Amino acid sequence: MALLGSACAALMPVASLAESPATFGTTISARLVEGWRLPDGSHMAGLELDLAPGWKTYWRAPGDAGVPPSFDWRGSRNLDRVEVMWPTPSIFDSGGYQTIGYKDRVILPLRIYPRDDAAPVRLEGEVELGVCQETCMLTTLDLDGAVEGAGVRSAALAAALADQPYTAREAQVGRVSCRIAPGEDGIKLTAEIEMPSTGGHEVAVIETPNPSVWVAPAQTTRSGRKLVAETELIHNSGKPFALDRSQLRITVLGKDHAVDIRGCAG
Repeated sequence: MALLGSACAALMPVASLAESPATFGTTISARLVEGWRLPDGSHMAGLELDLAPGWKTYWRAPGDAGVPPSFDWRGSRNLDRVEVMWPTPSIFDSGGYQTIGYKDRVILPLRIYPRDDAAPVRLEGEVELGVCQETCMLTTLDLDGAVEGAGVRSAALAAALADQPYTAREAQVGRVSCRIAPGEDGIKLTAEIEMPSTGGHEVAVIETPNPSVWVAPAQTTRSGRKLVAETELIHNSGKPFALDRSQLRITVLGKDHAVDIRGCAG
């Protein structure tokens, strides 16, 4: 990165979210989107990001040179957990590097689980994300909002929820198998996925739950109904490590749609 900076601002409580975006110069503005209460007692809300032309931010797996967003909710009250439900991202060519993320405008749906369903949630925390054009800034959003009541159903938030990758079942994915072998610095992994095409040039993104394991961008090829993705996994310590193939997550991104695949057989 040619430039690393930071910016902070507070987002207004849920009751006035739609009218109170926080702005970071001319690069990005952000606001919480009011949502609704679900039958299980959890709440839907959203984090809306509006980016200036030419700027982008990143998906949970940002690619070769992106910055993965991080979420810290430790200041919250009556909060069990927050699940970020990622809309389907786009693929960018950034100076010869492949990055994955969003441009223009995106809403990240947040499913908020309270510890006590009968009490309101005070959502306080920080979201750190990279905002990049030719240079990058590390931007910190300070969140502070009350989540309570039935809420209202937002069409924009509902659209972001609908823009999730298909599940393996929805996409008619068949057998998913992974072969592993010793690599030059770690483990070579070859995933073979029986599935219909997602359209155009397909990119397979492979993730592991271990943040200490780096996964190289996969080389993806297709032959008929079979998609093959080859990559290498390296522990940041340089030491050997165990790999649980059932915990791998493979997202196939194509021109027409994306597919989220959980687990890979031996």
